[in-house]
Amino acid sequence: MLHILHSGETQTNDRVLRAMFAARKQVFVDLLKWDVPVVDGMYEIDRFDDAHSAYLVLTDREGGHLGSARLLRTDRPHILSSLYPELCADGVPQGPRIREVTRFCLDRRLKAAQRREVRNTLVAALAEYALRNGIESYSAIAGIGWFEQIFAFGWRCYPLGLPLQRGRATLAALKIEIDAHTPALLRTAGIAPCPALAGDVRAAA
Repeated sequence: MLHILHSGETQTNDRVLRAMFAARKQVFVDLLKWDVPVVDGMYEIDRFDDAHSAYLVLTDREGGHLGSARLLRTDRPHILSSLYPELCADGVPQGPRIREVTRFCLDRRLKAAQRREVRNTLVAALAEYALRNGIESYSAIAGIGWFEQIFAFGWRCYPLGLPLQRGRATLAALKIEIDAHTPALLRTAGIAPCPALAGDVRAAA
């Protein structure tokens, strides 16, 4: 099931948000060793998880986290503008019709085939969400391996500058253009929602 949520002041009171923040801690802190804040020893929550952030969260029937992504407004401080503007050769893309995709998280419990299904469903949901909410493009920051995968999804995607070494990671910024042709481009590249979640993606986006 796809949930579209906002955190506001109740971010650890909502069951789905709690599951998402816990999954983010397991992936980004425990697995990837990111140096980011952890709340109550359980939840990865940073200063961008505020009342202006939105979340796309896929859960199983029991409400367990499968995958999620955070969307930040770019006409407000966000990660690319606040922390990594040097990744953009011609300035950070900003505006009311641009969102930054961050914390794209696939649950550690998923097997390989499930990970692909959840990933594809979440990518398709990002496109549907943009089309239904007047969003014309997404920006994002990615490690070089994930950066290459994003480009292979079939949508119109462009680098914003050259990759740069930051700590132990090589990071790059990118822009994804979204229009009425994007869902078909994704399907042609094999990125389509899994049958069990497809209806929920369209209904909730």
